[in-house]
This record gives sequence, C-alpha cells and structure tokens, in this order.
Amino acid sequence: MTRLIGRNIEQRRLTRVLDSDEAELVAVYGRRRVGKTYLIREFFGEQICFEHTGSFQAPLREQLANFRDSLVSSGVSSCEPPTSWPDALSMLRKLLEGLGTNRRHVVFLDELPWLASRRSGFLRAFEHFWNGWASKQRWLVVVVCGSAASWMIRKLLKARGGLHNRVTASVRLEPFSLAEAHRYLSRGGYDFGIHQTLESYLAIGGIPFYLREIDRGESAAQAIERVCFARSGLLRHEFGQLYGSLFEHAERHELIVRTLAKHHSGMGRNELIERVGISTGGGTTTLLDELEQSGFILRTSNFGRNVRDAHYRLVDEYSLFYLRWIEKKRGTSWLARRGTPVWRAWSGLAFEGICHKHIRQLKRALGIAAVETTESSWLHRARNEGEDGAQIDLLIDRRDDCINVCEMKLTDDVFTIDKRYATDLRRKLRVFREVTGTNKALLLTLVTRRGIRPNKHSRELVANEICLEDLFTE
Repeated sequence: MTRLIGRNIEQRRLTRVLDSDEAELVAVYGRRRVGKTYLIREFFGEQICFEHTGSFQAPLREQLANFRDSLVSSGVSSCEPPTSWPDALSMLRKLLEGLGTNRRHVVFLDELPWLASRRSGFLRAFEHFWNGWASKQRWLVVVVCGSAASWMIRKLLKARGGLHNRVTASVRLEPFSLAEAHRYLSRGGYDFGIHQTLESYLAIGGIPFYLREIDRGESAAQAIERVCFARSGLLRHEFGQLYGSLFEHAERHELIVRTLAKHHSGMGRNELIERVGISTGGGTTTLLDELEQSGFILRTSNFGRNVRDAHYRLVDEYSLFYLRWIEKKRGTSWLARRGTPVWRAWSGLAFEGICHKHIRQLKRALGIAAVETTESSWLHRARNEGEDGAQIDLLIDRRDDCINVCEMKLTDDVFTIDKRYATDLRRKLRVFREVTGTNKALLLTLVTRRGIRPNKHSRELVANEICLEDLFTE
C-alpha cells in the first residue's frame, strides 16, 4: 500500500503509463527536495528493475563507475566500469534483455541533468538507446527525473534533436498545497491544526523534505527556531546549496531572487532588469524562465497592459524567509520575534504569496471553479500631485463580466475594517475603474485568517469573504 500523501493528479498520470501497452518515456521534474524520487519509488515500487542517480559535478569517469555499481546492484555480474555512455547503456540493455516480458519493468534514472553534463556524451547515447531499442519494447517504462526543471524542459520536453517528441508523459511536481502539508504534518492520527500548518508554511513552504523536520509535540514557532536558526538546523545554510545545485552560474539567479525579495509586491519585468543590472536579451528571459519553471518566482500579467510587460514576484516561502530572517539574525530568538510589528508585516506579505499559489482554492470558495478566469496584478502610479495612485496585488478577471478585487489580510484575531482602511479600499476601487475604464462588476474579496467582524464598512464594501479554512480544501 502506497504511503503517498496527495499527488493525486500525478498518480493518475503514472497509472495511465503503467496501463499502456507501449514503451513509455516519462519525464518527472520539480525543484530540489520536492519529493520526486519518493513519488517514483513509492508509486512503481518493485516494478523498478534498475535505478541510478547522477552525482553533482562528478567527472565522467566517476559517473561511469557509479553506473557500473548500479548495474551490479541490479544483478549484473561484477564487471569493469564502462568507458563511455554508449558502453554503459549497452550494458543496461543486456541487463533488460534478460528480464521477462510478461510484466512492466521500470528503469529509473534520477538527476538526469547531472549525468548529462557538457561533453559527457550522455544525451547522444541515450538518444540512440531509446530510439534504436528501448522505444520498441512494449514492456518497458523509462523514467527520467531532474531538479533542474528548465534543463528538463529544454533538453527533453522541447528537444530539437533525436529526442524531439519522444517523451510520452511528463509530471511537474509542485510543493505540497496547504491541505497536503496539513495531511503530511498530521500523519499517524496527530492533528497539527491548520493555523500551525499555516505558520510553518509561511516560513518553509510546502517542501516535504523541510516539513518532515517538524517534530510532533512542538509548535510551528518552536520548529522554525530549531530548524532554521539552530547551529545544526537543516535550513540554516540551505539557501546557498539550493540555487547552486539547480542552475549554472547560479549567482545570477540568486541576484534576481534577492532583488525581488526587497519588493514584496513584485516588480515589472523592465524595472526588475534595470534594478538587477542585466541585459534585456534572451539570456535574461532564460534566467526568469528557469526561476519560474522551478517554482521560485511567479509571473502574472499586468491588468490591461501588454503581455510582454509581465509582473514577477518571489513566491518561494523559504527563500523569502531566509533573506528576511535567517540571513539577518541578530541574537533574538524566533519565539521572541513572533507577534512583533516586523513579524506581522512579513507574515502578511508571505500570506499574499500563498494566496497567489492557491488560486484554485480561492475560485472554489467563490463558487467559480468552472468559470474561465485570468489572474493579474495592477499598479497605477500617480503622475502628478492631484492624482491618486493605487495597487492591487490580485485580480481575478472572470469570463462572466465580473472581477474579484482581492485583498489578503493575516491577523491573529477576526479582521476589522476600520474607517481608514475603508477609505483606502474605496479609493482603490475608484482609481482602478477610472484608469482601466472597465465596465465589469468589481467584487471586493477579502481573504482573512479568522473572518471579518461585521460592521457598516464590511456590509457596504465586501462582496465575498474567504477564510483560511477555504484555502485548505483539496
């Protein structure tokens, strides 16, 4: 029986692969420590007849020697290390030819980008292995996996050479949603609670490898103190390893991330390029695409503007937390910082990012799950002293001629709309309609932790109310 939590869409896709009567080449990708290897091992189980994992920045001779060790572990008699990748994959073919053909057999190659380093010759050899023999074996499933999502897309899913259109199924593995994180933290019958789950998620996101560090019986704040700030804490030094293991010349990716971390509501593409000090050419597009495909940044359109003028925001919770808190720690414990004005400001901004990543849950709570929508942000800067500016972090533009204008507020208590905030909300709605000229109905939607306290402002302004529980639906 599988021990997998969530991953229902991914499991259905892999089930179709197993039920197929053709050879299958499956690409699984997603950021470091998101659970790709665990998913593959748990789902395919004993059907995996050969498994090998590439080594980070290892020379070719070492990679080939490690491949020999994997062959021996899978039943090949002791042999000399192969001298090249064509030789290595020929040895793998001989191993597979000795297996019966009355059931599905799965070959699992993990961290493929590390195997296929420059000048290694791996991709050309793999091309020949798949096109010349493996693709004809109806009983064979080859699963390739990699944390460098952009590499997997560029070299496999959008390959132009011999592997063009050869991938038969792909799985992009995302971090756990809030609901999945809660199930994971509550495994074994222990109820961690949705508010404790949220506090954990604000700091370390939905990465299973991070979440498993939280011990039963400790609060989210205690776990964060230990995991992120203790000298031996897993996440105290994870940031540098994270980007370096995924990207070549990772300092450029890190610079973009650090710049976005200083602008919590995000930045337009042109402004971001100017602040970072990089060119506007294809290289920049590649950098942004790599960060987006790996799930670190989110790209949205700017309402009413050219598609090219994209808006980017940093949505990786751990990166935000590291740059705001871990890197700048100055003695005071995390437990003491919880509840301070600085903590409340950070948690509110982090909550906005989480809402951006749970659009499906927001739409379900609004009763528009089946309605076609476009999500965007909007910013209007005042051009003179007499003009009002306004910013809206999330707009859900609906096909049914309505726009949900979303405001996200994270407070410990029930949220109260006071006179000052009500005035600000009216100004935002007025400026948005005047500047955009939209005739659609504007539905002010508040997403809060514990609901809204009814008063004259809430009754006049709020069209839709979404609570934290709504974000935990699956």
